Amino acid sequence: MYTVRIPSTIKFGENALGETEYPKNALVVTTATPKLSGKWLDKMGIQDYMLFDKVTPEPSIDDVKAVMSEYKDKNPSVLIGLGGGSSMDVVKYAAPELGKKKILIPTTYGTGAEMTTYCVLKFEGKKKLLREDKFLADMAVVDSYFMDGTPEQIIKNSVCDACAQATEGYDSKLGNDLTRALCKQAFDVLYDAIMNDKPENYPYGSMLSGMGFGNCSTTLGHALSYAFSNEGVPHGYSLSSCTTVAHKFNKSIFYEKFKDVIEKLGFDKLDLKANVSEAADTIMTDRGHLDPNPIPVSKEDIMKCLNDIKARNL
Repeated sequence: MYTVRIPSTIKFGENALGETEYPKNALVVTTATPKLSGKWLDKMGIQDYMLFDKVTPEPSIDDVKAVMSEYKDKNPSVLIGLGGGSSMDVVKYAAPELGKKKILIPTTYGTGAEMTTYCVLKFEGKKKLLREDKFLADMAVVDSYFMDGTPEQIIKNSVCDACAQATEGYDSKLGNDLTRALCKQAFDVLYDAIMNDKPENYPYGSMLSGMGFGNCSTTLGHALSYAFSNEGVPHGYSLSSCTTVAHKFNKSIFYEKFKDVIEKLGFDKLDLKANVSEAADTIMTDRGHLDPNPIPVSKEDIMKCLNDIKARNL
């Protein structure tokens, strides 16, 4: 038997943001500056809300504690994660701790976080992948409105993330016919959008990716990427080389097309400051990504992958 979990309600398409009704006394959580978040909130048409805009990029459990400490006694009706994966992951963790429902609204695309039961936070400076049913959104709102004005590099990082998740999810041992169909369709949409310059289709492709990989897993590419993310490399950027090398190792059907994607997007070479052997030891502890990988992975395999990434041997 297989189980697929997606948000209870998904609102997507043109003007989904403005046509959605939001509960009164909502707590909006974001990383955005007041100028930018104000523009978004105006577009939403939300009237009665509180705003927490101190979430840090690559958030930690301390961000969650800050939200809970400041707003526990103010009893918000719902938590709204408005932003990229950082804002949504904080809300995913904080909302159930406060006994509240959650609405997730992605302003950048790639994480698929609005669709999944995954949550990524730093604990003691190290990123940790968490997966529990309580992290699933009660409502997701996906609108291409946010594409306008988003810096090009953020868009590139985000769509690379979506491609990596879709293709790694397809290859995952935890997948099934439905998740593979969603992942394959997601990558087809994203590949066409990237190669033929149709960025307005990124949000839809990312949403499909989240529905697919969120019900199986990502694999070796993501495990490798955290070695770079822990050194401050943006997640999508780190996946450009990490997932390519992982697909090469796994003999994935997506290897050649994924290389097309990163060449089209123009990602630079990655460097790793940490000792390769020590980084491999840390990556080997990431069983959440390595166990579902279609091929067993040894420390020696990981060291070779890391050296190939550093040498741009993709």
